[in-house]
Amino acid sequence: METLVFLFSFSALGVLYAMNTTPEFQEPYVILEIGVAVLVIVFLFYFLITRGNPPKDILFFVFAEFCFTCIIDLTSALEYDGIISGFMEFYQKTGEPYLGTSYAIMMCYWDGIAHFILYLVMISRITDRKAYRTLGLFWAGSLCANMSVFIAGIVAGKYGSEIRPAFWLNFLFLLMPVWGAISLFTRPKDRPLIGGYNAQQAQSMKLIWRPLDLILVVLLLASMAFTTLRGLVALDSPLEACSIYLKQYEPYLKDPVGYPRVMMLHLFFYGLPLLGAFVYGLLKPGCTWMSDWTIFFAGAVIQCQWAHIGGSLHSRTMAPFRIPNDAFWTVLAANLLYAVTPILVALRVHSDPYFFLKIAPFPGQTGLPNSEEKDTKYKEK
Repeated sequence: METLVFLFSFSALGVLYAMNTTPEFQEPYVILEIGVAVLVIVFLFYFLITRGNPPKDILFFVFAEFCFTCIIDLTSALEYDGIISGFMEFYQKTGEPYLGTSYAIMMCYWDGIAHFILYLVMISRITDRKAYRTLGLFWAGSLCANMSVFIAGIVAGKYGSEIRPAFWLNFLFLLMPVWGAISLFTRPKDRPLIGGYNAQQAQSMKLIWRPLDLILVVLLLASMAFTTLRGLVALDSPLEACSIYLKQYEPYLKDPVGYPRVMMLHLFFYGLPLLGAFVYGLLKPGCTWMSDWTIFFAGAVIQCQWAHIGGSLHSRTMAPFRIPNDAFWTVLAANLLYAVTPILVALRVHSDPYFFLKIAPFPGQTGLPNSEEKDTKYKEK
């Protein structure tokens, strides 16, 4: 099935070429109508071909549908970078002109490559009746961050006065990962939540005897400080440290397109509490929620940082907003470390989960003193 989805997704190129060569299809409202019609047709196509053996998971149709749009995003990025031509010229003018910003181009590359691969893998696992919950949470975090920053950046940035009808299609691509995240969070975990002797041993060790966790706590605290600094910069804080950082390190945070500013505010108001929660989870044993939220947050941060780093280096970003040459490697290293830290935490939680499990009582152990245990048994009789 994943092969069919892969091949059918490239039919998006035919749709784009037809619209690019037909002036009647290039009016703003016509673009919206065609977009909705194409999405409906793609859904009906997959619904009909799977009717004889319908997938057990309804998210199959979401992933298959989004594979189609991934090719459109990749085509958009490639055409804006001058690698291909003849597919998206009309859309650049009357569809969504903000897709030509450096941040949006990098976002489209991520969607067209990373998300496309994730969709194919998850479709394959659904078809084979295998679990994909962890991979799905990574996708949900990535796409939720992607679309929330994208939509808010359009409205808050310089393109807020150039919103066209096709803009409203983006809300579908925000609502679907939100719904998918809720669905995945409420499903049973891929791994058990209860551990025995190994979990008890792991949870009896203090942080000083867990050097890897100690390093991760330090990295998380550094990430919290970095998030706070850039969040205050985005909020126009008058602090001298914020002014120095903005002028000498990341002037891209004030790019008038709006995306960097919105992204920093997202991380400040939503990412900062999660980073603090992860520190708590590494200190307090038995936090079973760590396995899900670390994966979700890792997907969100890696997507944001990909678009942010790539956007700040892209040729379409005006020179005054690019990273200064004398601070280039410092800023790049800080951003890369910031992107990697949540991934390292997620890998730590999933590779050795005993510290984050609930401890099951051993045979004969009820947690009550002998006298209380006898009284309880007597009352039950």
